[in-house]
Amino acid sequence: MDALPVTTLLQRMANGEHTAADELYALLYDELRMRAGGLMRGRAGKTLQPTAVVHEAWLKIAPRVGQEFESRAHFLGVAAKAMRSVLVDHARSARAGKRTAGGERVPLDDALALFETRVPDLVELDDLLVQLAAIDAALARVVELRFFAGLSIAEVAQATARSTASIERDWRTARAWLRVQISGGGRAP
Repeated sequence: MDALPVTTLLQRMANGEHTAADELYALLYDELRMRAGGLMRGRAGKTLQPTAVVHEAWLKIAPRVGQEFESRAHFLGVAAKAMRSVLVDHARSARAGKRTAGGERVPLDDALALFETRVPDLVELDDLLVQLAAIDAALARVVELRFFAGLSIAEVAQATARSTASIERDWRTARAWLRVQISGGGRAP
């Protein structure tokens, strides 16, 4: 997608134009819906649809008219955080419902599948990201941008104003840390 219209709309939003937010939503809707669908792919018993994830995430983002977004990647990072919040809240609610209904918790897939098939237990992943952020916020941010926003290494580097080599190193480190935590080999910090 051409970044120029997005950048123009982000600038108009920063100036407080509410119509720019509506235009941005229309422009990025398909991409956000595709990313939400990717996050939800393969989940058994999904009652939340990608469209609902995007709408709920947008309700979290929309009040930010007047806030300055540095770039398309920065905006997608904010959208990733909003989608993470929506998905984790829904997963927590579903988990609570399963407990009361006598259902069993679905375990998190192995660490490799976590990032390749994107079918993790979102509540557990969120808990791990909170732990990781307490240790190293930059590592947690890289995981959030890669996993929830679907940004490439280069896009994460741009969004965080860091080098691609640093982001690649952080991505490897974060994945290794998550792999240890998921396998049960790690201890809570």
